[in-house]
Amino acid sequence: MIPADNYPSSALRDAVDAISSLPGVGSRSALRLALHLLKQPADKIHHFASAIDNLAEGVHYCKTCMMVADGDECSICADPRRDHGTICVVESVRDVMSIEATGQYHGVYHVLGGIISPIAGVGPSDLTIKQLVERVGPGNEVIMALSGDVEGETTAFYIYRQIAPKGCRVTTLARGLGFGDELEYADALTLGRSIVNRQEFKP
Repeated sequence: MIPADNYPSSALRDAVDAISSLPGVGSRSALRLALHLLKQPADKIHHFASAIDNLAEGVHYCKTCMMVADGDECSICADPRRDHGTICVVESVRDVMSIEATGQYHGVYHVLGGIISPIAGVGPSDLTIKQLVERVGPGNEVIMALSGDVEGETTAFYIYRQIAPKGCRVTTLARGLGFGDELEYADALTLGRSIVNRQEFKP
């Protein structure tokens, strides 16, 4: 941590404080980034700040799948070419982006916004499980693309208990490949194969 009185400018100190609040960014890295920004033309700094500010005002959540969007519906849900009968359940927006990068999946998604974690104080009501249950019915396939750890398995089992009576088919990504938080790091080929070779969900 850099002492507050070591900064030659309060504006620089405030910028470092803001940047270092991001996950995985320490004060030294934040200072390096802030000093880099100082070297940029003023219009670039204003554009950068405007883009970040727009996250609070310009980003919406899709009314159907809870994916980030520019309006009430995301581009995936609005695409008539997608298979709207197949719903891939993921933890986060990041997972949607990872799966889309494979080019192997042509259905739609449902973003939970996390996974059930009693230790972290996250229960079913904190996620978008209720909205998912309302979406599915006979003829739907629901793909569980959640982490393979205890919390991910608990979430998948809870969802299964909620949607199985509705007559939908429930599947999961091929085991031993990419799951949940690991989707971001799995290469496109491996992740694509795990989707294509998905298996029936066995509680």
